Amino acid sequence: MSKKRYTLYLSRALARKFDLVAQQRHGAKSALVEEALRASLEPRQHEGLEEGLARRLNELNKAVARQTGDQTVATETLALLVRYFLTVMPPIPESDQESARLMGRRRFEIFIAEVGRRVAEGRRHTAEVLQAVPLEQPDLFATALAARGAEPPLNGYATQLEEGDDHG
Repeated sequence: MSKKRYTLYLSRALARKFDLVAQQRHGAKSALVEEALRASLEPRQHEGLEEGLARRLNELNKAVARQTGDQTVATETLALLVRYFLTVMPPIPESDQESARLMGRRRFEIFIAEVGRRVAEGRRHTAEVLQAVPLEQPDLFATALAARGAEPPLNGYATQLEEGDDHG
């Protein structure tokens, strides 16, 4: 087989590595360069690599989709909580606001510590809440809104849960 001659210029550091690898492999430098070029220019040498990468990308895509769904649920839950809180909580009189801020700061520190502890332990609060809330307990959100004369935004939700018994 006839071969074509090339002249290459390498940095000194790369040339030292090249010489060392050629010595360790007891081969000609031309063979080492040819092998490296073949591996670089013919990526099909690694059978199944593309299929494996495609499978892994598909798994990652599904994981991201699940996280997106979880994030949507968390965002909607937070929005509902804020709406409930703002609907139910009366404004604090000016004279009590400083003590309310101090209490709020203490409560927030406790809240953050609890979140950190649960995340570190890998515990999820949702399952505990569903187990702790009795089924016969009234819907506090609907009760609070009804007391104000407003219609609950999730009208019929509790009835659907009881009928289907699909509460997680």
